Amino acid sequence: MKIERFHHVAYRCIDAKQTVEWYRKHLDMDFTLAFAEDHVPSTKAPDPYMHIFLDAGNGNVLAFFELPNSPPMGRDENTPTWVQHIAFKVDSLDTLLSAKARLEAAGIDVVGPTNHTLFKSIYFFDCNGHRLELACDIGTAEQNARATAVKWEMLEEWSRTKRAPKHAAWMHEA
Repeated sequence: MKIERFHHVAYRCIDAKQTVEWYRKHLDMDFTLAFAEDHVPSTKAPDPYMHIFLDAGNGNVLAFFELPNSPPMGRDENTPTWVQHIAFKVDSLDTLLSAKARLEAAGIDVVGPTNHTLFKSIYFFDCNGHRLELACDIGTAEQNARATAVKWEMLEEWSRTKRAPKHAAWMHEA
């Protein structure tokens, strides 16, 4: 079996309407679908919810659940905030910088652009506290091939030592 693409990725939201409006305004995503039920279809548990779907481009869908009867949203306190995030690809550095300016003009704090050698990205939080990333590819074919060539060796070394392998240190050297 080979996976075709994401059907959807689902997260929790504080307010479904606010979330739709935020993603439409700041990331130009179309609101494509909504489900609302009093019982969870898979478990039959009585738990009313609103499930919303947004077009993240190329058939990828970002979905959210509003769960009014559940405890307030939280996050995994054992994982740093920079780790868990949703990264979206944009077509160019110009688009990335334009998005940064638009987000900042709307009062949203933005980190970056951060240069990852193969791509540059910006980071910010949505209205629910989810960390988001916009990234544009900037790596050359040679750089991408060089990084790809060492992926297995890096993984094996990490697995043995739990220390950062230096096979691709060139990507972060000044």
